[in-house]
Parts: sequence; structure tokens; C-alpha cells
Amino acid sequence: MFDKILIANRGEIACRVARTARRMGIATVAVYSEADAGAMHVGLCDEAYLIGPAKARESYLLPDRILEAAKLSGAQAVHPGYGFLSENADFARDCAAEGVVFIGPPADAIVAMGSKSEAKTLMASAGVPLVPGYHGEDQTAETLLQAADEVGYPLLIKASAGGGGKGMRVVGSAGEFEQALASARREASASFGDEKVLLERYLVSPRHVELQIFADSQGNAVHLFERDCSIQRRHQKVLEESPAPGMTPELRTRMGEAAVNAAMAIGYVGAGTVEFLLDPEGAFYFMEMNTRLQVEHPVTEMISGQDLVEWQLRVAFGEPLPLSQEALRISGHAIEARVYAETPARDFLPATGTLRYLKVPSQGPHVRVDTGVVQGDEISVHYDPMIAKLIVWDRDRDSALRRLRAALAEYRIVGVNTNLEFLSTLCALPAYADALLDTGFIDKHESSLFPAATELPYEVMALACLEELLQEKSLAKATQAASKDPWSPWGLGTGWRMNKGSFQTLHFIVAGEERAVTVHYRQEGFLIELPGGKRRVSGELLGNGDLLADIEGRRLKAAVVRHGRELTILHDGRSWQMIRHDPRLDAMEGEGEGGGLAAPMPGSVVAVNVAPGDKVREGDKLMVVEAMKMEHTITAPQDGTIAKIHFEVGDQVEEGDGLLTLE
Repeated sequence: MFDKILIANRGEIACRVARTARRMGIATVAVYSEADAGAMHVGLCDEAYLIGPAKARESYLLPDRILEAAKLSGAQAVHPGYGFLSENADFARDCAAEGVVFIGPPADAIVAMGSKSEAKTLMASAGVPLVPGYHGEDQTAETLLQAADEVGYPLLIKASAGGGGKGMRVVGSAGEFEQALASARREASASFGDEKVLLERYLVSPRHVELQIFADSQGNAVHLFERDCSIQRRHQKVLEESPAPGMTPELRTRMGEAAVNAAMAIGYVGAGTVEFLLDPEGAFYFMEMNTRLQVEHPVTEMISGQDLVEWQLRVAFGEPLPLSQEALRISGHAIEARVYAETPARDFLPATGTLRYLKVPSQGPHVRVDTGVVQGDEISVHYDPMIAKLIVWDRDRDSALRRLRAALAEYRIVGVNTNLEFLSTLCALPAYADALLDTGFIDKHESSLFPAATELPYEVMALACLEELLQEKSLAKATQAASKDPWSPWGLGTGWRMNKGSFQTLHFIVAGEERAVTVHYRQEGFLIELPGGKRRVSGELLGNGDLLADIEGRRLKAAVVRHGRELTILHDGRSWQMIRHDPRLDAMEGEGEGGGLAAPMPGSVVAVNVAPGDKVREGDKLMVVEAMKMEHTITAPQDGTIAKIHFEVGDQVEEGDGLLTLE
């Protein structure tokens, strides 16, 4: 077995590989960008090498820097993780030329599957069913438009070299094709350095079911069962589970044989995933093959009892597959939820920020969290916004789903917008519990997943008041203990006032509105005047923001995280933000003025569709900003005239920057 390997990646997958290597007694080498100097994966490995600036194209995507670190460290092999160089055939060849083992498939297999167009041609010759489409070499706009008309609408434009939903657009009619093609090409070029695309018939209500395959250099190949990845947004997976609900032994056998045949047809070695679209009638169509480990591989590990990274290392070293197809068994059910820094209500716009507060669910045989960040880390614009993967396992799907709901309720993050509430809402839908899955699930249940804003629960306001009052009481005790007159009534923290009742008024800003709450001090706690009546409240601070509260005899645990005057209340899987308001101070601060069309997040301008003086109508597409390898279109909020454009194509923008002025 290898004595030392280099992990050519970052984040949770680098940490994941490092842990398995350590368990196997293999030393690990990390590489890192300037932005990742203090990252978790750097600390987990035995040694680490700086390879460049924050931008991936100047660090993690430079094969020469990776191989230089491998030489300096004496690493015998390179594990590419997923993303970055994991499906780069030239990098695999460079490793071989330098005498370093690439822990992945042969370069020829990567080439064969790296182009979605060529892969479909190869699969057709191997007898694997394909979705109708165009996979040709002629990439002129005229040819593609003609092919689109022949394929029919709706259709899907996909980056030929792509993955992860990048460079993918659904087109509903011929009139939308030209603009969608240009956008898909830009995103494909930015993400993969290749703007070539293919076209496919867009199937209505299919499921996305993939097979985990493994092959060794002795000619053996197996599949480790299927994963259902139908719950997606922006063509990127949100929830994955194994085994696929409703999968019959006969269908599993047919899909498994097709996946293994696909691997054997290209002389595959290592871990790979063959992805299919499954229609309601049970027909399946080859979509693509990913020549690497997938993000969702933990669900396969949970139901099979196998460590797929260990399998990768053993196969790369030349050993045969650890188990035969007949020896592999499914045990129970596993579900993975991807926890992202994003704003679901704004079309899942990626978010950035500092993880000011981070508390993960308790882990054990039933709950696993794969992550690459800790409290205090920054989610930056330079890399994918995934924070962690939450994986649960139990004896059946219903039990696993209960585990997932409970774990999501425990997960707490403050400092950056996340999809935690969205995931909790999604997992609570009856349609998800009933496994009524397809790739359009989120769109179909939009009204339930994005409900209208509701009135702030009285418990939340009670928790905010209680935390403030307990903090004041704690400060008063500390001040009293340090005072020369510790028994002075002015330092008791009980609300005592000369010639007045023992009460005070707390002021908060909630969703832009001021709320005043009167609090009466009582010996056993507080009496708080809330909408709907007065409530008796008491409790204690548990440390690290945790709060134990008693509201009218109902005991509950929550967390209140403070950042300046901003409070975040986390309870029952949800979070609420408010600001502690001091009318005397705020009256002196004034308010800033807004205006213009602002950048939704840091990124770069990739297209400007208007010029000063242009008249536009509400909804017109004005500018495109690329951030985190995704494009975000800025549209006109109302009719008007473009007065000024503040940025050009190629300019970097920060969140909140005014992009255009519309009169």
C-alpha cells in the first residue's frame, strides 16, 4: 500500500480522504491556496504546501503546482477528490509521466467520458439507451438551432465537458434558444475551459437515478447499487438517497448491468458513477458518466458498509476489488442533505460570509456530517458554497427521514444565509415522505417550499427578551461583585427603580418595523407583555449562545447569537433576525439611501446587454454577473431609461455595488 499520498483538493472531500488515509496508516499531504491557509483540510494532513492565490485557476487548477508539491513531499500518489482536476485527462497523464499514481481511472477513460457528446456516441454503440438529442461536432449557432428544432422543445442545453449543473439551460421555445445558448457557453467556458455543448430532449417528470460502479485493473467490475438524486435546484442535487424508493430487484439488475457494461466498454478502473434518467414507466436512458467519486457517495457507504475511498486506494495500488457483486448487500436506507451557503428564496443565490456560530448535530452510527469548515471560517466567493453534507441512516426510509428531520433541527449556522430551513420544509412535505420524486419536485411544490411570510411567533420574541434580560443580569452581577458597594440596589440587576415600578421597555427592529416590549421583573423571572397577552418567562444562559427557557411552564432549548446589536434566534430548525434598538442612539445615526440596481453578491460582470440612453421594460435582461461559477441575470425592476452603467464586462463587483442607474 502507498506510504504517502497528496490530496489535490480542498474542503470536505479533502478532509474525507485524509481521514480514511489516516485510518489506513497512510501519510497525507495537503495543498492550499492563500485563502485556505487556515483551512480544516490543511490541519488534518501531515504536511501542506502553498500552491497559489485564492482563485482556483491560479492554484487548485494548476497541474504543475500540484505535481511540484507531490515531488517535494515524496508522495507516491495523488487523490484528486471531485471537481478541480479530478476529470482532467492531461493531469492524469502528467502524473503518470512523473511516476506518481493518479487515484482515478486511466486518462483514456476520462477522455471517453469527459465529452458528453462522445460518451453518448460510445454508449449507443454499447447498446445503452440514450435520450434523443444532438451530440455533433458542428457547434455553429445555425446548426445547433436547426438541431434544436429537430429534437423538439422543451430541450436541454448542456456543457459537453461539464458537470454539477454548470453550463446547463432549459429552453422552452425557439425564441429563447439564442440567448440560452450564449449563456450556457459562457458558463461552460468559465467552469471547464470548453464552450462546446450538446442538446437533449427535456424529459418531463423523470427521476435522476445513478449507479455507483467500481472496476479494478484485473478486469473485475461491480456496482454498489443505486442512488436517487431527483431533488435538485439549478440542476444541482440537494437531497440524495439510497436505495432508490420503489426500485425493484429486476430494474436494479438491468440498470446495474447497463452501468457495468458502460464501464467495461471503456476499460474503466476505479470509482465512477453512471447516471440515468428514469421515466415513470420504468424506461431508463443514459445521461452521463462521472469518472470520479461523487459528492453523494456517503449514502452508498452507509447502506453497503463499505469505505469507497479505501476501495479507491486499494484499486489504485493494483489490488483487486475488495468484494464481488454477490457479496455486496444493501442494509437499511440512507439520505444525504447538502447544506449550502445560499438564499433559497432568491433562486438559491450563493451566499458569502463568516460562520460566526456553527453547531452540527450529534454524530454516531445514525448521523454523519462531512464538512471542511469550523466556526469562524469564511465562505468566500472563490469556491463552491457547500458548507457540509448531512447524512443519516436507519433501517428503512421512514426511520431515516425522521432522523434527517431531527438532525436538521439541531443544525445551527449564523453569519451566512443557508438552506437549512428550506431543507427542513422540504423534508416535512407529505409528497417527499411518500417518495413522489422527480427532477421537477421543487418547482411543483414551490408554494409550500416558499410560503409567504408569517407573523413572528411570540416564543421568538420571548426568547430574544429573555436573552437580553439574562445578559443584563449577568453583567450586573459581575459589576456588583467588583463594586466597593456590592449591596447597592443600583447594581442588583432586578429592575429596581426609586419611586417607580420594577419594569423596563426593550426595543427591537424586526423586518424593518420597531417593536417595543414591556418587561416586568419578578422574583422568579420576568413577566413580558407580548401580542396575545402577558407571559411568565424564566431561564438560564448555558454558554456559547445556548439558552434554556421556561415560557408559561413550557421548557425549550434555543440559541441566541449576538453580533453587535444584531440578534439571531435559532429554535426548532428555524432562525429569525432582529436588532436591539436604542431609540436615543438610533435617532442620531440616520439612515443610508439606496438606489440603482445592486450586485446580489461578489462576482464579475460577464455581459452588459444595454447602453446609456436605452429604454427598457420591466423584466428586460440588463446585465449578467458570474459568481461561484454560476450566472445571475440582473433584470429591470420597472420600465425606464438606462441613465448610467457603472461597470464593464470583466469588472469585479462586490455585494451591494450599484451596477446601473435606471430612471
